[in-house]
This record gives sequence, C-alpha cells and structure tokens, in this order.
Amino acid sequence: MTKYNRPDFGSQFPFARHPELMAKPNILLIQVDQLMAAALSAYGNSICHAPNLGRLARQSMLFENAYCNFPLCAPSRASMATGQLSSRIGVYDNAAELPASVPTYAHYLRESGYQTALSGKIHFIGPDQHHGFEERLTPDIYPADFSWVPNWGDEGKRDTNDARSILVSGICEDSVQIQFDEMVTTETIRYLENLGRLKNPGPFFLQVSFTHPHEPYLCQNKYWNIYKEREIPPPSLAALSPEQHDPHSRRLLADFSMLDAVFEDTDIARARRAYFGSISFLDEKIGKILTTLSDNHMNQDTAVIFTSDHGDMLGERGLWFKKHFFESSLRVPMLMAIPGQSPRTVATPVSLVDLLPTLMGLAEGMGWSSDIEHLDGTDLIELINGNAQFDRPLYAEYLAESTTSPMFMIFRNPCKFIWSNDDPCLLYRLDNDPRELINLAPDPQYSSMVNSFVDEIRQKWDCALLTRQVIQSQRRRRKILNAHANGSKPRWNHGEDTSDRVLWYRGEGGYNDWAFPRAVKS
Repeated sequence: MTKYNRPDFGSQFPFARHPELMAKPNILLIQVDQLMAAALSAYGNSICHAPNLGRLARQSMLFENAYCNFPLCAPSRASMATGQLSSRIGVYDNAAELPASVPTYAHYLRESGYQTALSGKIHFIGPDQHHGFEERLTPDIYPADFSWVPNWGDEGKRDTNDARSILVSGICEDSVQIQFDEMVTTETIRYLENLGRLKNPGPFFLQVSFTHPHEPYLCQNKYWNIYKEREIPPPSLAALSPEQHDPHSRRLLADFSMLDAVFEDTDIARARRAYFGSISFLDEKIGKILTTLSDNHMNQDTAVIFTSDHGDMLGERGLWFKKHFFESSLRVPMLMAIPGQSPRTVATPVSLVDLLPTLMGLAEGMGWSSDIEHLDGTDLIELINGNAQFDRPLYAEYLAESTTSPMFMIFRNPCKFIWSNDDPCLLYRLDNDPRELINLAPDPQYSSMVNSFVDEIRQKWDCALLTRQVIQSQRRRRKILNAHANGSKPRWNHGEDTSDRVLWYRGEGGYNDWAFPRAVKS
C-alpha cells in the first residue's frame, strides 16, 4: 500500500470556520474524469481503496443522487461551468465551442473578488481558453479545435472508443495520462504553497481537474497490487444480446465496433481492476493536495468540493464508457466540505448545473441569483437548509455522436424518462428497479405518466429547431476543419503555438492509435 503523509483530521470537522476569518471562503473544486458514483466506498462500494476520498466524504455533505447534465466530457464541463444546459449555450459535443460571451463560474467569482486559477483538464473548445480563469497552471490533454466534430447520418469510423480499451488493459507504468495527472498535482501544490506564503492573498477559486480514471483502463503496478487480495466483482448486469439493447445502446456499440464483441471474463475483470487502480492513484494525488492545504493553514477557511464530469458504464449491460442516460454513465459523486456546514447525507437529487449558483451562494450569501440571465441550477446550500423547493426535476441531454436526433432525460424521483424523436421511450422506476431492467413506457398503466413526460419535453425543448441547429453547427465546424487541413492548422490550446511539439493529443490521427503506443507496460 502506498504510504505518504496524510492530514490527521481527527474527530473535528476540519473545515469549520473561525468567526475572525475572512467573510468569503476559499473554494477548491476537485474534478475527475469518468468516475461513476457507485465506484466509491462513500456510495456503498466495499472494494475501492480511496482513503482520502473516504475521509473527505465523512466530513462533507454527501449528495447521494447527483447527476451530470450531459454524459460526455466537454458538454458536461461547459454546462457545469455556466450553470446552463448545453443546448442553451451551443456546446453540443466534444468539438463545440463554448462562446466567450457566456459567463462561467470563474467570471462570476472573479467579479466577486476571487483569484481564479485552473489546474488540469477543462476541455474548452475554441480560441478562448480561459473563460474567466486568470491563470491556467497546465496545458490541456485533449484538442481545443474541431477535431472531434460529429457528422449525424454519416459518422464514419470513430477514433475515440473501441475494444482496445478493454482488450489492452491492465498494468502500465507510464502513460500520457499518468504524466498529465502527475503534472496537475505538482502545479496545484506549487500554487497552494505560493498562496500560503502571502500575508493577505484574498479569497481564491482553484479548480483542479484530473483525467483519470478515464479510459484507457491502465494503472501502475503499485495501484494494481492494492487489489491483489480484493476480488473485483463483475458487472451487476451481464452483457445483453444486440436485440435486447435499446436502439441508442445498439448505435453506441456499433459506433465502437463492439456490437457483436464478446469479451472474456478475464478481459472484463482486468479492465475493471485497472479502473479501480486508477481511482487509488487519484486518491493519493488528492490526499497530497489536501495535505498541502492543511500544511499552509488554509483548510479551515476553504470549501472543498469533489465531483466528476460523468460516469462510466464499465461493462454494465455490455456497455462501456459513457454517452447514455443509464445510472453508471449519468450518476456522479458529489461531496461538499463547506465551512459552517455539518457533515450529512443529502438524498435530494441534484446535478452539475447546481454548482455555479452554489459557488456564488458561498461567495455572496444564500439567495444569490444571476442578474443577467436565468440559470438552470439551484444553490444547494439554500436547498438543504430548507430555503428552496425540493420537488424539482433534473434534466440531461445528449446531442453528440451515435445518435440521429436530440435525446433528453427527465429524472423526477423516482422515475427516469428518456426520449428521442427517433427511438421508443424508456421509463424506469429507480426505487424498485435500480438496474433499469424494466422499461415501463409500453405499460398501459404508465401511459398518462409517459404522456406527461412527453408534454414536458416538448414544452422545454423545441426538438425540430434544436436538430437544425445541431446539424448546421456540425456542418460549419466541418467546413472550418476541412479548411484548416490546408496550410497551418490553428490549435487554440492554452500556451501553444501551432508548431509546438507536445505530449498531449492534438487530433492528428485516431485517439487510441495515439494513446496506446505511448503506454509503457511493465
């Protein structure tokens, strides 16, 4: 087991504030990539070894039912940063630009007097690579241009997901992902130590964003060995046959060239073990950051928030990665250790668009609202203190590759409804069907509920208009991408010139063709 100096928080809640401390708390937002909530011990997993996250969970408001609003990296992060659903801001996929004119939580907090800094992955697309952050401490790991633009109706061969992630999984001593998260940790610690040397630094907002446990499912030997005596359970729901899958699942698997793939139990177990090893790797990095916060006497006036951009199917139903509204893909961990707030478990469903108003509630006080536009989220501190309405639906969207028209999800506890103009409806009751096995939509007993959900979707989204907007956006971006194939290609990545040679993936060639040769197996 890896050993290092971890903070001994003892029985006292370490983030309790002293009255004489400054009015605005520092905010440390830690985000990871593709971590499903059910993988953590705080959410009932008995296998995962992540003691620092477990300790943080015991000191936090733990949101049992937290969801992303788009199960794909860039749209989820843009939606979270702006407090708005992705369809409203035009971030339809992993190659869609976040407009510089849309304010993010970094803009709002900066206006409120915060120093704003970003360490790690954020996946901004377009020339604006700051979006309110004064400093970016690291480059990004993925391209900021239009390399990954989809093409509805003619996807061609995808270059980001395929069976290699499962078949070429296991122990890896060095990879670009490992190097990236090591760099993120180093630069974060340096930033916090520099703040600690200042007498009156003022409040800071620091977002720390790791790329693990995103596939490839690879981890170093020392984290792999943590699970030597821990049996990684198989997926709770075995792989379905193609005809048993819903249409979107079939499209996803076909897009991954995995529709007819049958993985051996040993391949599935190896990929899942490496996923958990990656979580243990992350936990060590997060422990070092929290130690630095404590060593520099900033822990008592810093709100620490932990979440992920989306989950990972990790073999459930035979599905992998994300891009679906099933629980493993959509549900994320959310922990908030807030000065003045006692640890507790919160069952109320929440989503990532709630983070912006929550951060501003911390900065400006409960009751804050944007003075320029409607936001889709709610201040969660106000919510759990009883000053906001609990009975509200959660919304999610999917507008990227492997679909032919917009897909929407409404979660009105305990029911989850999934709708697309091209596919049959899906309706699940999570209270008595947590694995989402029984589609109630065709059941006549639920016809009125289905009709109500459909009416709600039609009132909230203009599907025909949105479809035209998405397709037009794809065509425009593909035109620009094709033009950039001639002459010098702009990258837009933070801190780079077009001619710079970098470790990170910049859209030249297929992603897996790039990633796997750079992984050093032991």
